[in-house]
Amino acid sequence: MKNRIPYTSIIGCVAFLCSATTSFAAKGQTELRPLLSTDEVANQIIMDREANPLYESKLLKPIQDWKVGVAERTGFNWSLDYSALFMGVSGSPGEDSASGGMVRFFGFWDLVNRGTPNKGSLNWKVENRHRYSEIPPSDLGFEAGYAGIFEPPFSSQNNRLTNLYWKQYFAEGTWAAVAGFLDVTDFVDVYLLASPWTGFNNFAFSTGSAATDLPNDATLGIGAGGMVTDRLYLQAGISDANADPTDPFQGFDNISEDGDFFKWVEIGFTPGQEKLYFDNMHLTLWHIDERANGTPDGWGLNASWQQWIGDKWLPFVRGGYTEDSGSLLEGSLSVGVGYQPMPMRGVIGLGFNWGKPNQVSFEGADDQYTLELYWRYQLTKELAITPSIQYIKDPALNPEEDSLWAYGLRLRVVL
Repeated sequence: MKNRIPYTSIIGCVAFLCSATTSFAAKGQTELRPLLSTDEVANQIIMDREANPLYESKLLKPIQDWKVGVAERTGFNWSLDYSALFMGVSGSPGEDSASGGMVRFFGFWDLVNRGTPNKGSLNWKVENRHRYSEIPPSDLGFEAGYAGIFEPPFSSQNNRLTNLYWKQYFAEGTWAAVAGFLDVTDFVDVYLLASPWTGFNNFAFSTGSAATDLPNDATLGIGAGGMVTDRLYLQAGISDANADPTDPFQGFDNISEDGDFFKWVEIGFTPGQEKLYFDNMHLTLWHIDERANGTPDGWGLNASWQQWIGDKWLPFVRGGYTEDSGSLLEGSLSVGVGYQPMPMRGVIGLGFNWGKPNQVSFEGADDQYTLELYWRYQLTKELAITPSIQYIKDPALNPEEDSLWAYGLRLRVVL
């Protein structure tokens, strides 16, 4: 019988630690210090304002200046963006191309202690995710026989809620707590290049290294985290394992009736709090209950190391292990490097992944190997483009092919 956790015991933590910007910052160039992942709404808005583009377009500057003025007067910060992705793959037994887009409205409103380290804010993100082609890009990997996902956010879910939660800082901003509908990838096992909007295309290089059975977005949960000592930080959390972002308020019934949860604890080390977001080593332990749809329970470990070198280079080593559950991989190891030619203008990323498919999900599937190269470039304040190419050796679900090539072009326009 699966373990059940009563609704009254949902305490714990989601934290504000671990990651930074996909376009890195050089010393003295910016005050940007993200407190959550790159995709967390406050960080995304700040990074868009800090962008250092190739060309300074004046077209939308009046709107941008107006938004900043509203934020300074009222604490109300908002943004609207549109992303599009075009992908193709060689040797696919099914569809060999896919494309799709999404529009997002997101923001945060500082309502308590505005302008102080211990501020409190309402954070939200709503989206429409849609496909242009027969299948969305998120399905293309499986169509090609790859036991993995290309760009999981580019689906065909249409209208959905990604997050809606309260975030409260305390202890002079060194700790934070959140409660509400969460996107746990904003908190769990994050690092500088984790974002599928601005970083790697392949999910193996993102949160959990494809070896974590993550709940869906808009998962109802609460949490907290922060610095324990000058070098040690801690975070943990618990949320609904049966979340559905297209019907988020069902989460209240899920918790009271099913009692299936995703839980995690993460401990990390850094040379100092000021270096936390660029020089970071952490270990994440997670567990997920058996779900209402019959997916078995399971647990896993993830480890991550990244170091900022010379204001330009970010080597990383990341891995994960899963026991049972419904993750894509049961073993995963990634190594790679990010390179920033110019502060806040873009990043070149190169990564290699070994992955052992989860035998619960893909019984009998063999190991597969992935190499990806991408270049994100900020053309104007409003427009960034990201071409990418992947080489996949021994796709686990396509025994007729020894290798696959996948290519993509991602565009993001922000207001």
